[in-house]
Amino acid sequence: MTELDRIRWQFDLTWSLLTLHLDQLTDEDALWEPVPNCWTVRPRPDGTWTADFSMEELDPIPLPTIGWVMWHMGMWWENAYAGCFGDGASADWAAVAAATTWPGDVRSAVTSLTGHHDRWRAALDALSDADLDATDRTGWFAEGGLTLGHVLAWANVELMKNAAEIGSLRLQRANLR
Repeated sequence: MTELDRIRWQFDLTWSLLTLHLDQLTDEDALWEPVPNCWTVRPRPDGTWTADFSMEELDPIPLPTIGWVMWHMGMWWENAYAGCFGDGASADWAAVAAATTWPGDVRSAVTSLTGHHDRWRAALDALSDADLDATDRTGWFAEGGLTLGHVLAWANVELMKNAAEIGSLRLQRANLR
């Protein structure tokens, strides 16, 4: 198995674990705030949804809601795709966060994340093993210098972390009922 095959395998495994939770989510699950100090998604007066966000290291770090994690996934995935496979990512994560909205309901958020998945998977399928060592598409990430293979591995880790966050919150809420 090549390194690229492993990256694809890990991505597929992580997505399958995430979908176990996405398929069960409700709008109420997405907006549930289990503690007072939560980051969540909120409707704006114009009907779009925004997320709580700060580039400062808060202490304590707010607990994210499922809706916030879904928003976060869309934000980093869109930017990572633009950087690795599109017309360029922004290194200004605060600006990316401010420009990213949440669709307002779980089904639409799942549809959006599935679109990100499908587009990312197609991009992975178009890569060769030699592409993993390139750095020409990764300057936006971690101050540059890392290979595409490193960034793809990070994306898999980030996706797994987000899957675990959503799963943990969903299971906690289900067990409190």
